[in-house]
Amino acid sequence: MSIKALLEQRVLAAMAATGIPQDCPAHITASTRPEFGDFQANGAMAAAKQLKSNPRELAGRIIEHLDLSDMASNIEIAGPGFINIKLSDAFVAQQLLALSGDEKLGAELPSSQTVVVDYSSPNLAKEMHVGHLRSTIIGDAVARTLEFLGHDVIRQNHMGDWGTQFGMLIAELEEHLGEGERPELALGDLEIFYQQAKKHFDEDAAFAEKARHYVVKLQSGDEHCRKLWQQFIDTSVAHSEAVYLNLNVTLKHSDIHPESAYNDDLANVIQDLQRQQLAVEDQGARVVFLQELADKQGNPSPVIVQKSGGGYLYATTDLAALRYRSKQLNADRILYFIDARQSLHMKQVFTLAKKAGFVREQISLEHHPFGTMMGKDGKPFKTRSGGTVKLTDLLQEAVERACALVQGKNPELDIDEVAIIGRKVGIGAVKYADLSKTRTNDYIFDWESMLSFEGNTAPYLQYAYTRIRSIFRRAGINFEAPVGAILIESSQEKALAMQLLQFGQVLDQLAREACPHVLCNYLYDLASHFMSFYEHCPILKEDVSEGTRDSRLGISCLTANVLAKGLDLLGIEVMEQM
Repeated sequence: MSIKALLEQRVLAAMAATGIPQDCPAHITASTRPEFGDFQANGAMAAAKQLKSNPRELAGRIIEHLDLSDMASNIEIAGPGFINIKLSDAFVAQQLLALSGDEKLGAELPSSQTVVVDYSSPNLAKEMHVGHLRSTIIGDAVARTLEFLGHDVIRQNHMGDWGTQFGMLIAELEEHLGEGERPELALGDLEIFYQQAKKHFDEDAAFAEKARHYVVKLQSGDEHCRKLWQQFIDTSVAHSEAVYLNLNVTLKHSDIHPESAYNDDLANVIQDLQRQQLAVEDQGARVVFLQELADKQGNPSPVIVQKSGGGYLYATTDLAALRYRSKQLNADRILYFIDARQSLHMKQVFTLAKKAGFVREQISLEHHPFGTMMGKDGKPFKTRSGGTVKLTDLLQEAVERACALVQGKNPELDIDEVAIIGRKVGIGAVKYADLSKTRTNDYIFDWESMLSFEGNTAPYLQYAYTRIRSIFRRAGINFEAPVGAILIESSQEKALAMQLLQFGQVLDQLAREACPHVLCNYLYDLASHFMSFYEHCPILKEDVSEGTRDSRLGISCLTANVLAKGLDLLGIEVMEQM
């Protein structure tokens, strides 16, 4: 149990003993200033209002029944009725020692859930570009964290591998193969291939007609078209998986459950909606009108689920996917990481899925939108010529810049070491610059700030980790050695200890809100607290007693472990030296 939860339990018991109704909360918060102690219990004021009594007097009566003798060194009333609680150094040391032996580092799991996480989901008609970065790395950080907490996480990469554009693409591929070219060579650059196919489609009426015909044949299961389509898909997927490997993302081939996987269920979706009289014909199309999402004038929100020509839409596929995830995968939560422009679409699909009974009533359907990566000009990030930036090119540039930076700071490192460190620093910098921003906000992409060794950046945190490792190398001590007794002897030690003890709460918040920036901010504060501790609390100096040295080494080791685990949950690697 976390310190905050333990305090809440004790304060609520004291409030009950005072005669305060059980529905009154304890309102336990971490103190914002050290002179106010470590925690505040602010429930007396709300309870006093309900009981029409004096809040300061009520706080005094609560303290009379509050037993924190094993936890606190001081309890006092402040202001109109705040109860300030200062934890004893001995209790903090005891909690820190327990944390060092906990493989979950203080993380708690009330009950395990099956959580489906839908993220990345690139369109296989084109190479992955910077627009796919946020979904991929935010979704992956949340999936990693949920898994670490003990949930059963099912990753779903809903790749776009179906639709009218594929008739054009497989017709173009057929012509290349007819000239003796191998598919992997023809599709070596998906952007160029797509542009060639589009140009061919626009300028050659016979080719355009063939492409339209191939769409119909593909959807009807024609063996030749399916074979061409599969060759295109295999090459496209290989492009995406190379990016995932470079990005240190946990998505695997087995996580791919693309749009085409739901083809056989789309007609059933329409039939079920019609049977329930939810879908009606409107100008030849099948439409559901959702009164639940009506506009200010009372007009219902229309959801087209089948075109007048019989074709299906994204909404149809998404409804089939929700049904599969609820009924087949037995999900308790389904998290979608899709940009904010799809907010209305997701509201419509969620509302309709529940209304039609495609998902269980108690399931949690969650769209976690995100903002856009912007250039320094305040516009969506583009190449200098105004084109789309390929994700693989962006990551390559990140590694090249990081390698140059590492070599400049450590000219004694050999080229292989520079390459290994540069890859971890470069990829980590790109990911952290994104993950450290509030998910729903746009952010400015800036090489200089993200690769800085100062401030809230991945290189700063990676350096903090390597600095701790270097302490153990200098001491000639095994880093994994068991921690002995912990002593809290200074304000810097206590501040660092209190930060370490909050790790589990931060992960719980990340899992609930799907916001990785809370973990980034926590890790930055942790590294900053360690730097203050390192400056004020000598570890290896001759005049430091053996007990104090061992305690400070133990605190340092625990800090490194939390930093490494936190960065790992963000998908960022650490190294022994930089």
